[in-house]
Amino acid sequence: MAENPRPSSPLFTHIDVSTHTTSEKQSLREQEALKDVVQQLVIAQDRQNELMEELIDQLGAAQRQRSAELVQWKQANPRLARDCRNAAETLGKVQSIFLEAVTEEINQNADDLMDGEFVLNEFVDRFGPRLAHLNGVLQVLSQLSANEQT
Repeated sequence: MAENPRPSSPLFTHIDVSTHTTSEKQSLREQEALKDVVQQLVIAQDRQNELMEELIDQLGAAQRQRSAELVQWKQANPRLARDCRNAAETLGKVQSIFLEAVTEEINQNADDLMDGEFVLNEFVDRFGPRLAHLNGVLQVLSQLSANEQT
């Protein structure tokens, strides 16, 4: 006859020898460290905001100066400003015709452009510089001929 062993309590139990004050002190230290990190982040963010505002002010000042110079130039050269406007309109039409030719060339040779580096280089050499220069001249003429409502 086997005896049913009685449930016995374990010989060893978990004993917490630390006091609550120690864990509270550690928790307070962690909270203070976290508070310091957050304060440093806020200070860094404030400094970054100040630098961004300075940058915006500088860029805005340069833009305002350029705009004022354009207005002065247009006032000093009203006939040339009108001629620039007419030239920009004409060159805009030329640009549209040129872009039609470019897009037609692309559409006709799409597979070759995608598959062959040589064909792509030839296309860029043929149309790239002309398009870049045309856009640059058109941009200058447009800026010089823009209305004085800036």
